[in-house]
Parts: sequence; structure tokens; C-alpha cells
Amino acid sequence: MEKNHHSPSTDFQSTILKLQEFWAQQGCVILQPYDAEVGAGTFHPATTLKALGPKPWRAAYVQPSRRPADGRYGENPNRLYRHHQYQVILKPSPDAIQDIYLESLQYIGLDPTLHDIRFVEDDWESPTLGASGLGWEVWGDGQEITQFTYFQQVGGFACNPVPAELTYGLERLVLLLQGKENVYDLKWNNPESQTPMTYGDVALQMEQEFSAFSFEHVDASMIFRHFEDAEMMSRHLVTSKLVLPAYEYCLKASHLFNLLDARGVLSVTERANYIGRVRALARQCCELWMENVHG
Repeated sequence: MEKNHHSPSTDFQSTILKLQEFWAQQGCVILQPYDAEVGAGTFHPATTLKALGPKPWRAAYVQPSRRPADGRYGENPNRLYRHHQYQVILKPSPDAIQDIYLESLQYIGLDPTLHDIRFVEDDWESPTLGASGLGWEVWGDGQEITQFTYFQQVGGFACNPVPAELTYGLERLVLLLQGKENVYDLKWNNPESQTPMTYGDVALQMEQEFSAFSFEHVDASMIFRHFEDAEMMSRHLVTSKLVLPAYEYCLKASHLFNLLDARGVLSVTERANYIGRVRALARQCCELWMENVHG
């Protein structure tokens, strides 16, 4: 059953375009997704690395985010192997950031006076990045649509000035806008276009096949080897003072850990050990970034 107050003209891709337009008007550079497997928009170097150091920075971008353990073979209406986040990083944080965020919701067609919009206190932490911050989950009609965080540290280093990070969950946000219950029923583009597409038309096959891959077909021994190689390469690149390639291999190690975790081959102790190894790589990359004063 569809909910009231939905905006039927707001399709998935138009929501992205409106967010791009809104945040460009706020002075953000509009970037492209990072072309590597990441678990969240925060992992993009435009957030992780740029959050550090004294230089002002404003950026926004879509980031497809892969979480192998969340795959459900396309059978769960809300749980996905790959979902899309819209990431905004503002350094330093504007004083009126909550008001600006609410303006962004209105800009994409969501009227806060017709929906139950709540800021629910939820301090955030990323163990693999050694990052944490204070903030809120933003709920829309009872489901989380945005994570709102003031970064306190990244890679174990204090953020000064403190940036504000907004991470919109695009699928959940558009579910709210369209009044749908199943992500695969979402209108991806204008249903009156020459080739109308649903979210399922675009993404269902990927969900089915990558769920099978991560739960059934991952060769654990191969992934263990790949992790060792990525870890070694990241350390070598840090020694060579190549921070961006080093960080990219840190991201590869992080994704490989996520595959091992989804495959269920790590004990509780091993899992903690692998998280610590990825966090150590991230810290080395952030330390090199700070040394080079690129923040």
C-alpha cells in the first residue's frame, strides 16, 4: 500500500540531479563516484583525506556502496548488496547546516511539514577508517534517510576545523518520495520517457548475481592472498610517499575483508584482527596526507 504525501514525479535519477544542483548552489564541487569498491561514501578520498587539515573544502557526489554481507539475492525489498549514497562534506561546518539540510529535502520535493522528519542522536564510528564523530540519524516517516555527522577524527587524527558530513541513503529517500514499499518498484527515470525503467530493471540482476558471488562463490583462499597483496602494496606506497595510490590499496584491502566477512570464514578474533590491519593502513595514509599538508 502506498503512503500519502508522495511525489510521483520524483524519480530516482531526477532526485540525484536535484541534489547535485542544490549542493552546487551551496558552493560544493560536484565530483564523480570513486572508481573502486567501497562500503560507504565516507571512504571516497574526497571525504576521508580531505576532512583532514586546515584547508576549507566543500564537495558532493553519488557513491555506489557495496556491502557484501547485506546481499539478499534481490528478494528483500530494502536490503541490498549495492546501494547508492549521496555524500556531502562541508569543511568547516556551516552554522546553519541543519536548516540547509532541510532546504535540500524541500528542493527534491519532500515537504518536511507533510512528513515526520526527526533528528535522532546517533554518534558515528567507522572501525576500519579509525574515524568517528558526533551527530544524528535523520528519520523520515520512521526510517533512516540520512546520517548527519560532525567529524571528530579520521585515521586517528583530530579534525580541525570540524567538517559536517551528510550521507543521504538514496534508495530510502526515494522510497519516501514515491510512497513505495519495495526498492525494486521505484521509478528509475520518468515513466513517460521513451524507455521507462524501474530500479529492478536497472539493478536486480546485479543484486542476484553478486549475492550468489559473495555467499557461495568467493574463493576464500584467493581472497586471503589478495588481502595480503593489497596490504603489502599499500605499505610500500606509503613508504614511497604516494598517498593516493596507497589509500586506494587500503580500500581494496577493506573490500576484500568485507568479502571474507560475508563468506563467514573469519572467527571473531580473526575479524577483529583484520579490522585492525585495515585501520592501520588507513592511519598510515592519513598520516602521510597530513605530512604533505594536502588537507
